[in-house]
Amino acid sequence: MNETWHSSTDVLVIGGGPAACWAAIHARESGAEVTLVDKGYCGTSGATAPSGTGVWYVAPEATARANAKASRETLGGHLADHYWMDRVLDQTYANMNRLAVEGRYPFPVDEHSGEQLRTGVQGPEYMRRMRAWVKRVGVTILDHSPALELLVDSDGVVRGAAGYQRQADRDYRIAAGAVVLASGGCAFLSRALGTNVDTGDGALMAAEVGARFSGMEFSNAYAIVPKGSTITKTAYYGYATFFHEDGRVVEGAGSTKGRSVIARTLLSEKVFAQLDRADAGVQAQMRLGQPNFFLQFDRRGIDPFTDRFEVDLLAEGTVRGTGGIDIVDDHCATTVPGLFAAGDAATRERICGGFTGGGSHNSAWAMSSGSWAGQGAAAFARASQRADHAALHGAGRVGLHPDTAESVSADEVVAAAQQELIPFEKNLMRHGDRITPALAELDSLWERASRGLSGGTGEERVRARQAAAITAVGRLMYRSTLSRTETRGMSKRADHPELDPAQHHHILSGGLDRVWTANSEAVSGRPATVGASAAVA
Repeated sequence: MNETWHSSTDVLVIGGGPAACWAAIHARESGAEVTLVDKGYCGTSGATAPSGTGVWYVAPEATARANAKASRETLGGHLADHYWMDRVLDQTYANMNRLAVEGRYPFPVDEHSGEQLRTGVQGPEYMRRMRAWVKRVGVTILDHSPALELLVDSDGVVRGAAGYQRQADRDYRIAAGAVVLASGGCAFLSRALGTNVDTGDGALMAAEVGARFSGMEFSNAYAIVPKGSTITKTAYYGYATFFHEDGRVVEGAGSTKGRSVIARTLLSEKVFAQLDRADAGVQAQMRLGQPNFFLQFDRRGIDPFTDRFEVDLLAEGTVRGTGGIDIVDDHCATTVPGLFAAGDAATRERICGGFTGGGSHNSAWAMSSGSWAGQGAAAFARASQRADHAALHGAGRVGLHPDTAESVSADEVVAAAQQELIPFEKNLMRHGDRITPALAELDSLWERASRGLSGGTGEERVRARQAAAITAVGRLMYRSTLSRTETRGMSKRADHPELDPAQHHHILSGGLDRVWTANSEAVSGRPATVGASAAVA
């Protein structure tokens, strides 16, 4: 392996999806020198790049905005915050308009009004345009350069990151004035489309420097997919009827509790679907909006509108869930100085509460939180001097520096973690009697990984860190789940099936060797976690 490469910048952005790109653009426009490092190739990696997605784009009209905010409140357990929803709606509206002009995105035009339709984007074209825009404003992009650990100074301030450049086969260390974690969520390597890079790396790095998390119990999103497929577009199944193997309709599978119904049925038999509730006009719109959804059927000779096909459920974790790194101010600062979080890496409870907002809310949150984090990081960097490499040390441990000579492989750790995190009878159909032993297994796995998980080559270290990250996210998730003894949002407890008004708060969490949880104050009009930081930090 080649000698370690050293560099410095004002703002370092970790990630390559929409949140990372918007963060890089806004940090650069704020006058900062910006470097972006991506595990894959910025513009093609992550969950957005291969898919079409709606965007929470609502004109600034009072009734329309009020309806938009009300649409998800009950589903989210009334944990969303109107202050943050208003901010996201404003920022998303501005960003989508900028995307049309400065980003040069070719939005379709309404044939009747002649106006552009800006309520959705095609992921491949969106991210291609975002990469070009990022480069155009002068951001340095380092592709195929996964970050492995954060760098901190003697005061614990985050001042950069260290990682590995695959194509150059060398390590790197980048000193920075501030860091934006926009590395995506964690889908446990479930094979959901685009999530092969979403292994919770940012969560692990944030936990290692002492960052706080919020809403990690709301990380059990599952998507309906054709059996053997990776394409997770559950919204289209709103037009489906679901069937038992003998042809009987699976009652309740098309309701708001449909995935739970499907999961229970899948425990004992196969389930089939048919998109038989879409008329000709809707069918045409569906094919235009999500062409890759239909590619899998076309290749198999299946017409999903007239033929029945077998379905399964894929875990999407925090990619589609709402939990993540807690944010404590309007610029998405974390509880650790110098560290900012955006997109799926950050908690999305501010606008979705305890239930995923689907693609539209998630994409709006990515571009809005990315914009604010970029601005905040630039301001933080301007107020401080660039750090000297000699004054920085890496915060990473598990997967990099084992405690003993005991050896455990990354593949072994991932397989063991997946056994506890992916089965929907554990993670979706939640019960304390199943979550408690699953958490105990993950705790034991973490101890084994701490003692003996490490990688030799650069690529081996990347896999080892992914294994450590998946395990760490799972432990935060299940510890938070056990702390919320009720059913709220997507965290549905069979042993606590009712919503408890006394638990109208966020579940905060953190830690690695010892995972802790705490309750925020009751949720009100502003972020409740800001006032709770001193008590649990």
